[in-house]
Amino acid sequence: MTAFRSDFLQTLQARGYIHQCTDPEGLDALAVAGGLTAYIGFDATADSLHVGHLVQIMMLRRLQQAGGRPIVLMGGGTTKIGDPSGKDEARQLLDEAQIAANIAAIRENFEGFLDFGPDGALQADNAAWLDELRYIPLLRDVGRHFTVNRMLTFDSVRLRLEREQPLTFLEFNYMILQAYDFLELWRRFGCRLQMGGSDQWGNIVNGIELARRVEGAELYGVTTPLLTTASGQKMGKTAAGAVWLSPARLSHYDYYQYWRNADDADVARFLRLFTDLPLDEIARLAALAGREINEAKKVLAFEATKLCRGRAAAEEAAETARVTFEEGAVAEHLPTLEVPRARFEAGIPFYALLAEAGLCASNGEARRLIKGGGGRVNDERLEDEAAPIGPERLLPDGVVKLSAGRKKHALVKPV
Repeated sequence: MTAFRSDFLQTLQARGYIHQCTDPEGLDALAVAGGLTAYIGFDATADSLHVGHLVQIMMLRRLQQAGGRPIVLMGGGTTKIGDPSGKDEARQLLDEAQIAANIAAIRENFEGFLDFGPDGALQADNAAWLDELRYIPLLRDVGRHFTVNRMLTFDSVRLRLEREQPLTFLEFNYMILQAYDFLELWRRFGCRLQMGGSDQWGNIVNGIELARRVEGAELYGVTTPLLTTASGQKMGKTAAGAVWLSPARLSHYDYYQYWRNADDADVARFLRLFTDLPLDEIARLAALAGREINEAKKVLAFEATKLCRGRAAAEEAAETARVTFEEGAVAEHLPTLEVPRARFEAGIPFYALLAEAGLCASNGEARRLIKGGGGRVNDERLEDEAAPIGPERLLPDGVVKLSAGRKKHALVKPV
């Protein structure tokens, strides 16, 4: 293990962010000198990022906390192609209007994590240079530095071919364009470091080598470990879908509950990665055992929600959880499904409501939950999957409380 001198790399190492680094000693010396600029790229395939992106966002936050300058690079250009890394099939191509709308919405995901003020973090869009490239000059000036032999060895290509899944020529060019991004960010902003997930190692190395050959620049790369939960599930994915950072996609309460329901074995690691709590406090919380570990989970949920959604949202979600689980009452801030009054009065099948409320990923999953005794209406178990839920189920405050197991709850409100 390298004994780093810079605050930035010491923090990354102590909190568990580092998987690979191209030149640890060189990067450490650069960070000690100060003024380090680094970037991470995010393609705009949706109008929100999700928890699976949080390690990368937190890396940029750690850089800024250590006095460096982070660049959020939005893939307005590369989103038109799609990164083949870790994919078995090509992404659906989006038009320029949708990509632009997604980029505008994603900007809000970073507001709680980074300071974009004067001399603060930058947001760039690689469409600014990729859209201006001409094909023949790109082949001549950039393409000649890449051999097909070597490109075929990178995981993003090799794994797709081994699985006999098609890889389009469009996608094959993605690694060249990402390498060009690094070169262009060096030219425009003096960016010396690219960070990313472990699946980006080949793309990062390509950019470092391209800049060295074209400009004689000394650039660096750091990747993070592949992050899964203790159960082996990919970070940011649940049975009900992605855990979105945007409140328009996922309520404050559901975001809070994702962290509150973390596996005991994940709590200390998540506290290090996803909160700003001091390491000695995290060690204290990690030492809690038995039922006391729930206090650490509450701290994790509050701190993670505060960073992403703000203190007010974290306090609201924490109070909703307290009322729901500790008092057994119906909390007003639970996720609420509004249904047309006429449809509600006719009675809606229990399994359908569970799925529509987002408590189950599908009707089939809802049916299985109910058969297994995990479905509740107003805190009472209901084992008839097709039982009609209508006006006779309304609580005094005009809602019906649905539960999937003991931890997932939602309200149904006729309108």
